[in-house]
Amino acid sequence: MPVPVPELGSYDFVAETKADLPWADLITLDFSLYGTPEGNQKLAQTLVKAVREDGFFYVKNFNIPQERVNRQFAIGKQLYEIPLEEKLKYVPQGLDEGAFNGYVPAGRRIIEPVSGLRDRVEVYNIPKFNGDFNHDHPAVVQGFLPEIEEFARSLHTEVLDPLHTILAIALGLPEDYLKNIHKYDVKSEDHLRYMKYTKFSPEENDKLGGLWGRGHTDLGSFTLLFRQPVAALQIKNHATGEWSWVKPQDGTLTVNTCDALSFLTGGYVKSTIHRVAVPPKDQQHVDRLGLLYFSRPNNDVELRTIKESPVLREQGFTENEFEKSGNPVPTMETWTFAKQKWQRTKNVARGDKNFENAQILPGWNERVYA
Repeated sequence: MPVPVPELGSYDFVAETKADLPWADLITLDFSLYGTPEGNQKLAQTLVKAVREDGFFYVKNFNIPQERVNRQFAIGKQLYEIPLEEKLKYVPQGLDEGAFNGYVPAGRRIIEPVSGLRDRVEVYNIPKFNGDFNHDHPAVVQGFLPEIEEFARSLHTEVLDPLHTILAIALGLPEDYLKNIHKYDVKSEDHLRYMKYTKFSPEENDKLGGLWGRGHTDLGSFTLLFRQPVAALQIKNHATGEWSWVKPQDGTLTVNTCDALSFLTGGYVKSTIHRVAVPPKDQQHVDRLGLLYFSRPNNDVELRTIKESPVLREQGFTENEFEKSGNPVPTMETWTFAKQKWQRTKNVARGDKNFENAQILPGWNERVYA
């Protein structure tokens, strides 16, 4: 049963851009088809193209009302309205070593080395509600925690479990194969995120070369992004190498595939390269609030290529980078904190090659994309 709905101010989305941008032509998975053998097979066939070529796709009819999504945006808005000194009380211990649950303040990166201009990205991460994590949050979050928990759990049952089932079918695996390594009640570093990009002035945007954040991949399985209308997300097509904008679509989730799935499938599933651009001019006067969920395999899962998949064997996807190099294959926990530590490197300047191509584990060098 849904939890009681507390009082919460509404969240008003800004108008969509009128700019004529090169929008990505992305596939949509319609979850109204999910649940029958025929529907699941059709979705699996559709998903293959998305994870092999685009890496980004939309999901619609996922059984979470828009009002519940809007309330999460409203909670995020209220969170970022509290004073900075209050938010700083919730910075995780060990942030520089890869810790990430709680508040991550803006300004840790130099994104324009000449002027010293720093990023304006604030992050607040909320971990699983499965008993493995403490939940000590600012009052605006703590007061809505039962609702936040219900929302996070529903993302598993209504979105992630179906995605893992569909992908397992596409790989010729038992339907529960991927669900069994992404169990909600087993420890993993999944988290819900409220993310705020504070606007820059037109003059500052001119200095940034069109980018607020350079191209990267996410470290987990799937990332879920809820529709918000400030255009800034761009993706790099795996087949063409071209960058295009991701258009906000009403009533959809935007989903991208990530590193762990790429490792588990020997590169068959592509980890999507994406970046955050300066918004079009008719949206540069507003801040950008994001609502995301990051799905990751359970911490004890070794990131070896799945040997049981006939699809991977037949198509030659039998080893990932760690296996090919003969280096130790990390568990998901080891991989998570190695990449998070790299991502949280403080005071690094855009263009620092020692950072951008750093080896974070034996057999793996990271990469930042233009």
